[in-house]
Amino acid sequence: MYRILLCILALLCTCSAWAKPQQLYVGVLANWGHQQAIERWTPMMEYLNQQVPNTHFNVYPGNFEALNLAMELGQIQFIITNPGQYLYLSNQYPLSWLATMRTRRHNGTTSAIGSAIIVKADSDYRTLYDLKGKVVAASDPHALGGYQATVGLMHRLGMEPDNYFGEVKFLGFPLDPLLYQVRDGNVDAAITPLCTLEDMIARGLIKAADYRIINPSRPEGFDCQCSTHLYPNWSFAASESVDIGLSKKITQALMKLPSEHPAAVKAQLMGWTSPISQLAVIQLFSDLHLKESSASRWETVQNWLKDNRHWGIFAIFIFLVATIYHLWIEYRFHQKSESLIATERQLKQQAVALERLQSASIIGEIGAGLAHEINQPIAAITSYSEGGIIRLQQNQQSDVQATIELLEKIHKQSTRAGEVVHRIRGLLKRREAVMQDVNILTLVEESIALLRLELTRRDIEVTTKINGEPFFITADKVGLLQVLINLIKNSVDAMTEPPSKHQGKITLELDFKEYQVNIYIKDNGPGLKVDSDTLKATFYTTKADGLGLGLAICDQVIKEHGGHFSLSNRNGTESGCVALLSLKKRGSEYPLEI
Repeated sequence: MYRILLCILALLCTCSAWAKPQQLYVGVLANWGHQQAIERWTPMMEYLNQQVPNTHFNVYPGNFEALNLAMELGQIQFIITNPGQYLYLSNQYPLSWLATMRTRRHNGTTSAIGSAIIVKADSDYRTLYDLKGKVVAASDPHALGGYQATVGLMHRLGMEPDNYFGEVKFLGFPLDPLLYQVRDGNVDAAITPLCTLEDMIARGLIKAADYRIINPSRPEGFDCQCSTHLYPNWSFAASESVDIGLSKKITQALMKLPSEHPAAVKAQLMGWTSPISQLAVIQLFSDLHLKESSASRWETVQNWLKDNRHWGIFAIFIFLVATIYHLWIEYRFHQKSESLIATERQLKQQAVALERLQSASIIGEIGAGLAHEINQPIAAITSYSEGGIIRLQQNQQSDVQATIELLEKIHKQSTRAGEVVHRIRGLLKRREAVMQDVNILTLVEESIALLRLELTRRDIEVTTKINGEPFFITADKVGLLQVLINLIKNSVDAMTEPPSKHQGKITLELDFKEYQVNIYIKDNGPGLKVDSDTLKATFYTTKADGLGLGLAICDQVIKEHGGHFSLSNRNGTESGCVALLSLKKRGSEYPLEI
């Protein structure tokens, strides 16, 4: 009983395997695109499914290269294509020619492949001779009707196809763009398969009056004009992997296909017939020298070297000259390297000199503020010291505590004066950048202190806002201080330019992010009249007595800090300018968020 059950189970599995149809793929050349090829050949596949039991045929559309690759990889077992591609494939893989198509046009002829050379109707081109040096479009270099038939005609006329046309543009499939290129004047002529022009006219894509076929001929019984000889029609071929019995059943099914069957109508054929001779195509290919040489590559190279010995010697000579020239260039380069380095040093020194000039300009502009800042502590020191002298001259009883307080006041005022002088000296004496940990809040306060008298004299209100948790940055203190002073001074100058009828306001907003700080310097002046990049250009200025260096130096200093500097007008209804400085947090490796 156990053995009987096993046999029944095995029989059921075998029946199930037999019941599953064999999946077969038929490659078809998609002249008008994949979708059109699928629609055209799917009814033919359904017809074969009905005629050949236990099979399921599928359409595999593609161009020449795609079908060649599919055949090489074993993805297709059959192919429907022109004889040109068949002969190419038959030289690579064993193929069996099952049937040749009888076209639905031209009274069912089996010779319906040729080329039509199409030009504009109003052009001066009448023959192939008129196209010498012109630009021509074709579908593919391997297309029998789309190019090779025309090349065969040119051979018979004594022309050299390789250099006859000025340029040949291969546009691939579908074929519609070939005539569109002629229509738009991008090419002088198009080489198309037979009936391409008539098909596009019938579909309403183009007008017949706009085009003309050169070297025209219309064989008896044909519906379309042709420019070349005609060659055998498309055929149905099978690869060697297909069983002979299956090939026989497919051939029988193709031969008995009625001409009015829906599959035949949709495929645009009148039926199939026995494979016809491909001698005409073979002779064409022989004329075109498309046969691959049996000699190996190495033998080819050896023969070329033997026949072109003088060119080989010339190539070696050119190589030696090029090598000597290269060595001479390297020698000259090393000779010039020290000069280039010296020039670079000079440029850096000139840049520092320009920064010093800008600093001196700023110091000159705020000279009154300097005098006021220094005069105040000096006046206080004078007053305190005079009081002490008068007390001693009057022989007043010495009060130790009062004397100490007096001396402390004198010391405080002298320290204040020294700080002012130190800040100004550091600003004027621009040195090489020294990067150190800097409290940006302190720099902002120092920049405001240096310009305080100027701000007070011009009745400008300065407000400082701090967002987030402050942190240190790594910067050149003197260079950054110079940037802040220059930007604040620019805002002051902009707000005091006539006509100015409102109080000037400057807001310094420090926005501390996780890895960077954004410093906004906002004013309520007239705003920018030109773009930011123009203002930052060297020697460009909008001031009558300006040098055009301030913003250029600011931009350079911020770039040396790995930061970002920009200028823009304020948003909304408020007028004025916004200067933005973005600097990284101390030790941060993250890129700036702009």
